[in-house]
Amino acid sequence: MSNASTAAPETMQWDSRARRMVVLWIPLSCFLLILLFPFYWMTVTAFKPDAELYDFATHNPFWITSPTLQHIRKLLFETSYPSWLWTTMMVSVGATFLSLFASTLAAYAIQRLRFRGSQYVGLAIYLAYLVPPSILFIPLATMVVQLGLFDSPMALILVYPTFLVPFCTWLLIGYFKSIPYELEECALIDGATRLQILRQITLPLAVPGLISAGIFSFTLSWNEFIYALAFIQSSENKTVPVAILTELVTGDVYQWGALMAGSLLGSLPVAIFYSFFVDYYVSSLTGAVKE
Repeated sequence: MSNASTAAPETMQWDSRARRMVVLWIPLSCFLLILLFPFYWMTVTAFKPDAELYDFATHNPFWITSPTLQHIRKLLFETSYPSWLWTTMMVSVGATFLSLFASTLAAYAIQRLRFRGSQYVGLAIYLAYLVPPSILFIPLATMVVQLGLFDSPMALILVYPTFLVPFCTWLLIGYFKSIPYELEECALIDGATRLQILRQITLPLAVPGLISAGIFSFTLSWNEFIYALAFIQSSENKTVPVAILTELVTGDVYQWGALMAGSLLGSLPVAIFYSFFVDYYVSSLTGAVKE
């Protein structure tokens, strides 16, 4: 009787471990493998010499036998990659600040001023985010040419907010809802203006939401392809996503080592920027979604 009673908890514990393995760890491992394998392949290709890249019969395609910095050296010193990187950074930072400024004012007006039809205005702004860029870039191209901004980074800084502002506004509306309105009512009673309330009360409490919107805007601006391809023509003004595809491909010959090195170096700023603010990003999304 005692042996059976002691065996039952052990069996239950084993069943719990097996169930946890099947339900949690195996799916999580598969997810991480699928998610991280492209980055691993990109890194391996960036440091492989050409002899290993094209000779799978002799060399293992998933490992590096003789690492080299040849592709990175070629990218940095034989191409305009530093200029592409600087242009991408300038465009992303400019579009991010412009989008945050417009989104903050729009979200505060929709959520706090409570004018008639404010909910429908917020919904309409978010629906604008669902319009595909492939439809908008044709009329936007006409406006860019008429304003004399074609082949200029300023064109991208002014165009990117068309798809950044709608989502950032929706995100900040949800976050502003989580801030107690009584704080602003007390400030109004004390004689504060709406601009003072926004600057001194609402924005300091909405820092996680602003950081989240900034990460979203910066990431999309950094990786955007269609507008950068349509509005920029000269090689020195191209952004990284467009330049590595158009400048590192000669005819039908792909310089895979340089391509992967450019992709690897181009993804590092976004990854570093995201790693510093991931906690704010998660908390702001939680505050926006629960509302």
